[in-house]
Amino acid sequence: MPPYMVLHPQARGKIPTPIINSRHANADLLKRAPRTYSKTYSVPKRPYESARLDSELKLDGEYGLKNKREIYRIGFQLSKIRRAARDLLTRDEKDPKRLFEGNALIRRLVRVGVLPEDKMKLDYVLALRIEDFLERRLQTQVFKLGLARSIHHARVLISQRHIAVGKQVVNIPSFMVRLDSQKHIDFAQNSPYGGGRAGRVKRKNAGKGGDEAAEDEE
Repeated sequence: MPPYMVLHPQARGKIPTPIINSRHANADLLKRAPRTYSKTYSVPKRPYESARLDSELKLDGEYGLKNKREIYRIGFQLSKIRRAARDLLTRDEKDPKRLFEGNALIRRLVRVGVLPEDKMKLDYVLALRIEDFLERRLQTQVFKLGLARSIHHARVLISQRHIAVGKQVVNIPSFMVRLDSQKHIDFAQNSPYGGGRAGRVKRKNAGKGGDEAAEDEE
């Protein structure tokens, strides 16, 4: 019997009714299993390769990334996709696992827009690059649709909740846009850019303009 189970004192000759000591019971409930966090990126083994540093710096500027961790995160995902494709290519073409998992992997990449529909084979999965995934980021799509003046302005608009995909406001610049959702990218309805309420500075200036007009009339 656990230490927090106390028998009722009036129970004689009967099956005792346990009384739970809430203090010990709550303590046991609070003891949760430790959380396990999986890796989301991996850093390069050689941190000071000049060619790689130059290419990363170019990607940072071209796609308006916050830091190089965003490149490492996509590279980590791409390595897992390539590893799965290589494992499936070692199997026979009629192998059930290759048919099922291979088609699922290809459909997922086509749905995101990373893999073209005319290259729906595992061989083309191995040829994917980091740039293919960076092109599908919401930040890149907002800039290419002409909603922002620059790639950095696109990141600011997304972070300040001015951009919506369909009816859902998205404030994550690294959000991967699917092909069927690309046409629904626009300004949010409650955003000043989308016809919503004007911003604080604009309202303040409008108030000043109204006061000045009233003074002129007087």
